[in-house]
Amino acid sequence: MSSVIYDRVAFVGLGLIAGSMSLAMRRDGLAGETVGTARSAETRSVAAEINLVDRVVDSAAEAVADADLVVLAVPVGAMGAVAAEIAPHLKPGCTVTDVGSVKQAVFDAVLPHLPTGVHFVGAHPMAGTEHSGPRSGFAELFEDRWCLVVPGPEAAPAAVKRLETLWTALGSSIGRMEPKHHDLVCAVVSHAPHLIAYTMVGVADDMQRVDEREVINYSAAGFRDFTRIAASDPTMWRDVFLTNKDATLEILGRFTEELFALQRAIRTGDGDHLFDYFTRTRAVRRGIVEAGQDTDAPNFGRGTAKE
Repeated sequence: MSSVIYDRVAFVGLGLIAGSMSLAMRRDGLAGETVGTARSAETRSVAAEINLVDRVVDSAAEAVADADLVVLAVPVGAMGAVAAEIAPHLKPGCTVTDVGSVKQAVFDAVLPHLPTGVHFVGAHPMAGTEHSGPRSGFAELFEDRWCLVVPGPEAAPAAVKRLETLWTALGSSIGRMEPKHHDLVCAVVSHAPHLIAYTMVGVADDMQRVDEREVINYSAAGFRDFTRIAASDPTMWRDVFLTNKDATLEILGRFTEELFALQRAIRTGDGDHLFDYFTRTRAVRRGIVEAGQDTDAPNFGRGTAKE
């Protein structure tokens, strides 16, 4: 029995997520053919050189021709322009999906351009690294991770189920959400933490009383992990914060309130408050480990500090 889920899959954008999807599909025979394109000629050249997809083409219109699944793997700010470009070339009955970490803005940008009979099903694989570009992908990226599926209002149940079958085959567990709830959840677990990481690294960079070499040489795990997060793609994260503004600002407001309470506890010597707070937050970390989303191994299982 064939394991092919889609006969032809088109990727618009060939970075970490699209590359990892393509490699996993090839490994497990989930697609009859994979076709890809990217805005940059250099990216297209590298993708062809490393055989990231079966066929690299020069334009999005050419990529989506006769595709059963179209994956929009571009920054959120580019989604509307890409949707307008590919709309006249989409196969009737095909599914269009995205892999962005914001959903309401993507729906607002993409849906007006799609013709009747095309199914839009948003997806957000909760997996990634700080690396980007066509060489960054690897087939195991989605294993034992979650993929949040956000169906468009006109998407047929069969199209939604088919995409969920693909993500399950890629190794992910499936969670379904409405767009606005998705954006709030991701503001908590991803967007605000990234902004805080960027801020902490920026603070260290601005402190003239601490030498840059000291920051680099003596970084303990906490600051080092901030720098790992802050190394993520600047274009993607710029678009995330501009398009998920309300949810991110709400979470940052709550964060500010918590931070003020901790400042007060430190200033007044309220050790009980600090101990209780750290005990509660430690339990959250324990829950993440128990859910299989990380490890309690020394150094979080990331090997030596040199890696």
